[in-house]
Amino acid sequence: MNDDQLLRYSRHILLDDIGIEGQARLLASHALVIGAGGLGSPVALYLGSAGVGRITMVDHDTVDVTNLQRQIAHDLARVGTPKAESAQRSIAAINPDVQVRPLVQLADAAALDTLVADADVVLDCSDNFATRHAVNAACVAHRVPLVAGAAIRFDGQISVYDPRDAASPCYACVFPPEATLEETQCATMGVFAPLVGIIGTMQAAEALKLLAGVGTSLAGRLLLLDARAMQWSEIRIARHAGCAVCGSR
Repeated sequence: MNDDQLLRYSRHILLDDIGIEGQARLLASHALVIGAGGLGSPVALYLGSAGVGRITMVDHDTVDVTNLQRQIAHDLARVGTPKAESAQRSIAAINPDVQVRPLVQLADAAALDTLVADADVVLDCSDNFATRHAVNAACVAHRVPLVAGAAIRFDGQISVYDPRDAASPCYACVFPPEATLEETQCATMGVFAPLVGIIGTMQAAEALKLLAGVGTSLAGRLLLLDARAMQWSEIRIARHAGCAVCGSR
C-alpha cells in the first residue's frame, strides 16, 4: 500500500482483526454484485469505500424516480441512466482507486458462469427467485461464497451460502427451485426505505469479512428481520443431502 492508501484505510488498519494484511486482501479482491438497486446501493458504496479492489456491478435496469426513496447510490440527475453505471459513478466519487466494471445486462446463466468464475465473493442483491437460483447455481459450480439478501415491505433476510464449506447449505437447500413461492416485488407490495439499507449494509459486512478472513460468517444461519418491531430471528439451516444443486458435491 502507498501512503495515500495507508491514510485512507487507517481505521481498518487499526483493527487488529484486519490490519495491513487484511486490508491488502481487500485491495486484491474482486466482488461481483448482482443488482444495483435497493440492496445493491449500500453494498456498492461500502465495498467501494472499504477498498475492495475490483467490483463488477450487473443490472439491466435504469434509474427511475420511484427508486430514489431507497436506492441511495442514485440521484435525481441520473434518472434514465443505467443503474450499474450510476453506481459506478457514486463509488468513484468516494474512492476513485476502485476498479468498477458496470454491466448493463441481465444476469442469466451463461453470463453468470463466466462472471462468477472470476469473483472472490458474490453478493445477490436481485429481486426475483429466478435470478437468485441462477446465481446460486453458478456459485456452487465454481465454489464461490454467496452473500444473499432480500427485503420487501418491512421484512428482510440475509445469509451466507459457502460451497467451500461441506456443512454449509446452498440457497436451493433452503428455498428449493421446485417449491411454489410467492414472487413479491416492491413495485406492487412496497418497501420500507431504511430496510434495504440495513440488509444491504449487512451484506457488505459479510462480504468484507469473507474477503479479509475476519470473524465467523453467517453460513448455516438465516437472519430474519421484522422492521416493524425491529426484531431479529435466527434460523439454523443445514445442507440438504438431496438438494438438486449441491447435494452431489
